[in-house]
Amino acid sequence: MIADRVYSQQQLALLEKERIKHELDFLKAQINPHALFNSLNSIYGHIDKQNQTARNILLKFSGLLRYQLYDCSEDKISLEKEMEYMRNYVSFQQIRKEENLIVDTDINIDEGSYSIAPLLLVVLIENAFKFVSNFTDKDNKIDIKINVKENLFAFYVSNTTEHRQALSAILNPGGGIGIVNLKRRLELLYSDKYELGFKQEPDFYEATLKLQLA
Repeated sequence: MIADRVYSQQQLALLEKERIKHELDFLKAQINPHALFNSLNSIYGHIDKQNQTARNILLKFSGLLRYQLYDCSEDKISLEKEMEYMRNYVSFQQIRKEENLIVDTDINIDEGSYSIAPLLLVVLIENAFKFVSNFTDKDNKIDIKINVKENLFAFYVSNTTEHRQALSAILNPGGGIGIVNLKRRLELLYSDKYELGFKQEPDFYEATLKLQLA
């Protein structure tokens, strides 16, 4: 009876692990097409401009797509690769925006081998680019800060805004798939080892994410 009970518990644990894996795969599959269509729209918007611009977009797009399709098959990936993807994504988004947008990126990572769930940050960064202001008489700005020390990952992104937007609209663009997806993945992968926060002020909006990597 004891052996049967232990076996049953092991089977239930295995089934739960498989369920979580399938749900994570489904959630990641929601992210990829979303980013793909945004990228295709960017290419379409630049197709009638100089060839060099189009080539640059295609090169960056291919790099982003390659990362999503080939490097994100596991639940965790090296932090170095995720940071490289983030830089490429920011560079790609800057091409879509006007020249009066300033993007500051500050990354400080202490020595060590870290891994992180892929495609967590892109949702928050995408929101910043989507809702950033478009002033003609003053700076439009996005600030991205990342700090990793002793297994604690701290991410911060903020963007200037033209007017006070409803926080619900920012947190749920396009029906809210991105943020809802992000929250669910964090719950499944990091459980009680993460903090996700949002702040809306009259002239700026910010999002923060903290993760215990180990």
